[in-house]
Amino acid sequence: MATRHDLKQQYKETTPQMGVFAVRNRVNGKILLGASLNLPGALNRARFQLQMGSHQNATLQHDWNACGGDNFSFEVLDELKPSDDTDHDYRDDLDTLQSLWLDKLHPYGDAGYNAPPKSMR
Repeated sequence: MATRHDLKQQYKETTPQMGVFAVRNRVNGKILLGASLNLPGALNRARFQLQMGSHQNATLQHDWNACGGDNFSFEVLDELKPSDDTDHDYRDDLDTLQSLWLDKLHPYGDAGYNAPPKSMR
């Protein structure tokens, strides 16, 4: 049987799920696209902030309040697979993956909650 110390060490060595996520409004189809090195944490944080009325995206928060939380889904769109290199920095990989999804979905204006890139403004 594993000791408490062993379990803590195993937890510390586990790489969290990383990738791109969406918060989707099922009433109007708008989405907020995001990326995180810790997807479960990011999705939990977004849900909690919306429930508490403190999400930093005011338009998303307004729609959450108007439509109700039952009309939103929290989805993992794509995952990064952990590298064998324990010192690998995933931030550039994550930025690239998020850019691909932003290009694919264009979650701006009437289609989403993301701010458009400066080239589109």
